[in-house]
Amino acid sequence: MAYRLLELNPQLTPYEGDIRQRMDNYHWKKDQLLHDGATLKDFANAHLFYGFHHVEGGWVYREWAPAAQRVWLMGDFNGWNPKSHELHDHDDGVWEIFLEGDNALWNGCKVKTVVKHDGSTAEHIPLYARRVVQDEKTIQWCCEVWDDSVSYPWTDQGFSSQEELLIYEAHVGMAQEEERIGTYREFADKTLPRIQKAGYNTIQLMAIMQHPYYGSFGYQVSSFYAASSWFGLPEDLKYLVDKAHSMGIRVIMDLVHSHAVKNTAEGINCFDGTEWQFFHRGEQGDHPAWGTKLFNYNDNNVLHFLLSNLKFWLEEYHFDGFRFDGVTSMLYHDHGLGTDFDSNGKYFSLNTDTEAVTYLQLANELIRQVNPNAITISEDMSGMPGMCLPIEDGGIGFDYRLGMGLPDMWIKLVKEQSDEHWDLDKIWSSMCLRRPGEKTVAYVESHDQALVGDKTMIFRLADASMYTDMDKATHNLVIDRAIALHKMIRLLTIAGGGEAYLNFMGNEFGHPEWIDFPREGNGWSFFHCRRQWSLVDNGFLKYQWLGDFDRDMVATVKDANLFEQWMPHLNWMHRQDQVIAFERSGLLFVLNFNPSQSFDNYRIPVTAGGDYEVVLSTDDERYGGQNRISHQRYPSLIPGEYGRKLRLYLPARTAVVLRAIPDADVPQDAASGETEAIS
Repeated sequence: MAYRLLELNPQLTPYEGDIRQRMDNYHWKKDQLLHDGATLKDFANAHLFYGFHHVEGGWVYREWAPAAQRVWLMGDFNGWNPKSHELHDHDDGVWEIFLEGDNALWNGCKVKTVVKHDGSTAEHIPLYARRVVQDEKTIQWCCEVWDDSVSYPWTDQGFSSQEELLIYEAHVGMAQEEERIGTYREFADKTLPRIQKAGYNTIQLMAIMQHPYYGSFGYQVSSFYAASSWFGLPEDLKYLVDKAHSMGIRVIMDLVHSHAVKNTAEGINCFDGTEWQFFHRGEQGDHPAWGTKLFNYNDNNVLHFLLSNLKFWLEEYHFDGFRFDGVTSMLYHDHGLGTDFDSNGKYFSLNTDTEAVTYLQLANELIRQVNPNAITISEDMSGMPGMCLPIEDGGIGFDYRLGMGLPDMWIKLVKEQSDEHWDLDKIWSSMCLRRPGEKTVAYVESHDQALVGDKTMIFRLADASMYTDMDKATHNLVIDRAIALHKMIRLLTIAGGGEAYLNFMGNEFGHPEWIDFPREGNGWSFFHCRRQWSLVDNGFLKYQWLGDFDRDMVATVKDANLFEQWMPHLNWMHRQDQVIAFERSGLLFVLNFNPSQSFDNYRIPVTAGGDYEVVLSTDDERYGGQNRISHQRYPSLIPGEYGRKLRLYLPARTAVVLRAIPDADVPQDAASGETEAIS
């Protein structure tokens, strides 16, 4: 059987054996996990068995702790007596206790699990805790029992969206202007309307899984089944998702299955007294750069925990998919640290963690079984072949990969080169650097590019002038350049860089400075851990121009169904002029990156006949431009053997988007175009 991955990438033919081994591993692991015609959806039900469940006549609590000698439950219900309520051992690593009476436990009842191993005892958060909070008196983290027998009144039955994927990456706690932590309900009521108005149809929520350190951005997860209590109650998160769906907005989670926090009191590490309950033994179980624990993806019980976790978030909270964090770290034993993936052999070597590859395949298959319309995105910087191809094609099964090279390229250009020296050929090569048949999420900057020690793109372009010259009544050449390039960079990236687009909240209007969570080094300040919406709202500052342009740019992309065409068609590139033009899904994009030279009657080859009209111009006054590009009809000239061309006025540092006017919309007396040849 020839896999489609090899048909699309014939250069991988020497590694056909590795591709077949990938698929053999996948089938072998499925055979291990599933029996009697069961599916992964049938298998991934750990959360329905383990944890706390309100049943007829009382409550049942179960844990998986294979190396534990004894297990107890303590909490508000028994005056925190550590030895009065012991769980029964079923001799297969499953521990259970039944507490008689509907009021034996209750919503908000604080509890902890006490585990004895090798003669010593330790307190832990239950593995399948649905809610984890800090006790006001002790400041220790503990589990709050959450009654799963009470269903949320969802109103999103039948919700599904097949629109272009336009992602608004967001952090609930940062999504308000006050210097504090925001809530799920505030986000739903105040931020969702902003996202809808901006035109984005998908939000990617960060930091949803419980994490003990707020400043980790949610990437050091402690309780995988608990919605972060930093932002409110589980029902509040459901309210957020339900409301987003009512507005036609998908919600995907920034999922962390690549590693876990090493904490034992707050996390799952050493729950049964051993480090190998979930993680690899010894150094293999420790991430050398992140200081976190690494899952053993070959252990069937670990797979039961992780796959059930995916099903839990899809069904319990109605998430529409996942952005898998840290996939590169999962794929390679050296976690991709310092590896230059400059040859195909580096994807198929002893450094490749084939067990992680198999887990990702199983995860994608399960997600589609639970929700066929779910979206999965891989954060992989290595470019692993087949990452975004169906499993049956020899792939790993993701829908999209993040185009992580694009922000790196833009940051490098802005930091190291003046824009008169930008090489359009290299920029365009970066835009087109994606594997055949695999989809990419393009972006200029996510949260990564603005963390403390770095800067947002607009702040990198404008720097200190942003503090003094962002008033619309003020003229400053530095700000003029920054605003012009901010619009052009984002337009080129969304139009040419992939089949989906991502923006981090606030960057659409040029949010300044950087992101810095409260910590000892900044006096526990929230000043840089919020979104200053007033900058775009007050109407007197130039941020409004950027916000308005981004909104109209997104609308233009949606109206044209731009991403239906996999790769844009390059019409023109002139390195010296610094002009580039390309077509995609019926739109013509023309960008003049020249910092000083404007061009009159510039000739751009086009594929359609008839007249063209402007649908978007960065030079419009409402976007901070000078209105030098006329919104008139532009006839396509017929120069004989050289094909059709437009003649356009291209001011320096501007971009224009045009579309061919259908013949039915062109007046009969409209100019038919010139017939002389254009050299």
